[in-house]
Amino acid sequence: MTRDEDELLAFYDFPAEHWTHIRTTNPIESTFATVRHRTKRSKGCLSMATMELMVFKVIKEAEKTWLRLRGKNQLPKLITGVKFNDGVEQQNQHNQNAA
Repeated sequence: MTRDEDELLAFYDFPAEHWTHIRTTNPIESTFATVRHRTKRSKGCLSMATMELMVFKVIKEAEKTWLRLRGKNQLPKLITGVKFNDGVEQQNQHNQNAA
């Protein structure tokens, strides 16, 4: 664990609002479970093109029940490289010295 400490604790380098989304894989698992359930029942009945269309429509329906991303206003900060420590945005050193 000590060797992989940075990777294990990287979770805390993101905004606290994003933590619930980072920790779970349920949206991925539940979506593919729904698709797998539908396609197993239809195997052999559809062409490849209609199977792709059905999978697309099943995913679009499942998407309606997904939670919206919390803290979406933090995404531009992450992209520009703003650092977060324990889920809190770290102020630039220049701003702290000026105050």
